[in-house]
Amino acid sequence: MNLDLHLHSTASDGKLDPAAVVDAAIEGGLDVIALTDHDTVAGIAAARTASQGRNLDLITGIEVSSNWDGSEVHILGYFIDPDHPSMQGHGDRARERRATRLRAMVERLRDQGVDVSFDAVLEQAGPDAVSLGRPHLARELERRGFVESVPEAFERFIGNDHPAYVSTDLLTPEEAIELIHSAGGVALWAHPSRADFDDRLRALVRHGLDGIEVFRPWNSTAWTLRLREAARSHGLLVSGGSDWHGPDDGVLGEFRVSSEDIAGLLERGGF
Repeated sequence: MNLDLHLHSTASDGKLDPAAVVDAAIEGGLDVIALTDHDTVAGIAAARTASQGRNLDLITGIEVSSNWDGSEVHILGYFIDPDHPSMQGHGDRARERRATRLRAMVERLRDQGVDVSFDAVLEQAGPDAVSLGRPHLARELERRGFVESVPEAFERFIGNDHPAYVSTDLLTPEEAIELIHSAGGVALWAHPSRADFDDRLRALVRHGLDGIEVFRPWNSTAWTLRLREAARSHGLLVSGGSDWHGPDDGVLGEFRVSSEDIAGLLERGGF
């Protein structure tokens, strides 16, 4: 089987609606995908409907944002029950927190002479967006000509180390893991950072972390091998995905993970 277990839709900061993500996955030759929108499960029902009767299995997922000493740590949840009250409640709270944060970032940008409006950011997000994120703001900066690309927007204006950055009032990593477990899911560290990796991994394992996202299109061979060894030494599951947000990230299916590479995770989910 060919899999991609880290995809986003217009329910958060992706560019395609959930049904279109399913269509793109099938066209790209994928057999299994996970829809992992940021802090919301709002797109799962539509993705399920779109995948029914077709040659694609859908894993229910979410990417939960958490805060660790001022920096964000994202925890992927797989095989969650999207209808569980804890997931619904988290989505409602996260929606308000994310909107408040982007309003504050827009104000900071305007103080720096970068004239963007929150309403324009909402237009970039589109009517289906439930969870607002920095990519929506980055796209508006690109549209207005302040930058030439979304990555440049992060590099110049809204990255973690820039004056316009505002951290979200987020869960702790421990709370994110507990949230995923409460909905029957397994919790994996998304795109682990190299900074303080070993110390952070040990702490996350103490908090109940189930695994690590090992396979990513931008990972070097050396980093992938290090992540695999870290997972093995701690007895953790491994996953992989492209973190695909839409056609600007390339053709869905160009990056894929084999079922053999993540057999433990699939077995945990009953595949």
